[in-house]
Amino acid sequence: MRSDRRGSRRSFARRARARGACASLFFLGGFAPPLDPDTTAAVRYAQMDRSVCEAELAHRNVAFAPVTDARGVLAPVRLTGPLRGVTYHSALPAAQRGTASIEIMDCRLVLALDDLAALLARHGVLDVVHVSAYRPAPKRRVPPGALGHRHEAALALDLAKLVRRDGTVLDVEKDFHGAVGARTCPPPPSASDLRQLACEIADAHLFNVELTPNYNWRHRNHFHLEVTPRVKWFIVR
Repeated sequence: MRSDRRGSRRSFARRARARGACASLFFLGGFAPPLDPDTTAAVRYAQMDRSVCEAELAHRNVAFAPVTDARGVLAPVRLTGPLRGVTYHSALPAAQRGTASIEIMDCRLVLALDDLAALLARHGVLDVVHVSAYRPAPKRRVPPGALGHRHEAALALDLAKLVRRDGTVLDVEKDFHGAVGARTCPPPPSASDLRQLACEIADAHLFNVELTPNYNWRHRNHFHLEVTPRVKWFIVR
């Protein structure tokens, strides 16, 4: 089942890319499609180069440090402070995060996460705990000088837990209450807070790809949130 779902996603992406401009017609997942994909945050951010993106981070007063060497990543950075009062970090001990590769993010992903922070703050969230952002690919697949995709390009974040201001924790693995193969959006009236939040994120069009525990077993413990360059489609599963 896992390989079939991964193959389906790749086939969808190939068809969308092959259609070029018509890729804007592809929307999968039951969320509210944008009237004009070119105006969405995900599409606008994905088109930026490093200098433009880092200038936008500076304009927003985002605390970050450029990373000089992250193979496969166009604009690698490390966050050195919260985004709109929301801190993003892995589950690693704090002393290890400053050098851990999983904490590296592409600047364009950070812009989307900054927008997401504003949404999460309205729900009282102070901390986002992720599984990883950057996961370097083998050199045979992404040689020096080439750009990767998804985690290999630090353009995706696997969100695992949300910590609210009152100390309560929303754990994707324990609190999403979905089922593999079930439609994620729109959420039913009885949906959990996390399920409703997943659809709120989807409707904001901050990410081209959002995969939840409903997608497959591998995503049982996180939301995969991804900015995808050179496309105008959106997938929510």
